[in-house]
Amino acid sequence: MIVNAYSTLCELTEIDFAHQDSEHRDRTDSSLVPHLGEMMGVACNRGAREMSSTLYAVMRHLERTRHHFRFEVNHNDMDDLAVWGWKSNSIFTFSDRSFRDPAGRILVHDETGEAEGNATIPYPIDAIERMADTRQALAAMHIPTSPDLPPVVGAGEVTMRDDETIGWRTLALFIVAVRAESLAAGKPITAAQLKMKSPMAFEALSPAEREFIETENPDPQLVVNFAWRYEALYLLQWALGLHSELSFANEICDVPHVAETMVSRPDREIVTSARLRPTNQILDALDTNTRLLWAARAAAMGTEKDQAGLDGGVLSERQHALNWLTQFSGAAWDEVDTPT
Repeated sequence: MIVNAYSTLCELTEIDFAHQDSEHRDRTDSSLVPHLGEMMGVACNRGAREMSSTLYAVMRHLERTRHHFRFEVNHNDMDDLAVWGWKSNSIFTFSDRSFRDPAGRILVHDETGEAEGNATIPYPIDAIERMADTRQALAAMHIPTSPDLPPVVGAGEVTMRDDETIGWRTLALFIVAVRAESLAAGKPITAAQLKMKSPMAFEALSPAEREFIETENPDPQLVVNFAWRYEALYLLQWALGLHSELSFANEICDVPHVAETMVSRPDREIVTSARLRPTNQILDALDTNTRLLWAARAAAMGTEKDQAGLDGGVLSERQHALNWLTQFSGAAWDEVDTPT
């Protein structure tokens, strides 16, 4: 039987069971990403299939896939294949083009799109444990969590933004937040003045940020949106170890302190001295923030009660920064999404 396996782990998991005619490609092969896009199209039936939590998880798995294997395996070796599948965090397709978990149970049926009742999306052990710890901690605070919200990416799956890139991003966020704050106060600081103050920040601006800064009278909603970037900046400062703890998201950050953290050092030093916290700390924050953001959104829609005073705006900005840090969907800053 011919098997296609899609592993999300960064490191290659060697095939350690009986098989024939194996092929392998990773992200260095330019043909892999188009193939994954094709398989995502198959999974959702070119957009015609109704989205479910399982289908969405399969789509996200394919999007995160780092290694694609193709090999032939005998039916007698299926148990060994399953062990390897869980270890490599793989989803399989067989000849029927249905998507299956490592045990061979159907996640997305080729014709109906339905899943077997006991089929399980594979996630790394650390991701599952992190989710359990977060849910337990939030339950102790009487904060509701969604049983359908999956674990966030595991340590073996993620590639963080590099230190200097994060340092550059803090410069850009600070300069756009300062511009927005000045406009909101009716005392606009011009793009020319800002560039004279921080030329390096202008090198780091995203297209949307540059357009905002260089527009003399931007839309009032844009001013509000970019003023919120202090919250994303605070998160990145924490990620770089510039704040010892991440405050609970029931109020906005200490904006003067966030600003002082930026102006107290030269821009060049901010970039060259940037050092990201350990990956597990970033992922802990990501998992917690993801579930808090779900709770805040559920409260806003009236489907859950908010007993913790969560600030949805703060959580959204933090999620934007965390998803960017962990390269969610590989998106550039302006395109980062924050689904829950």
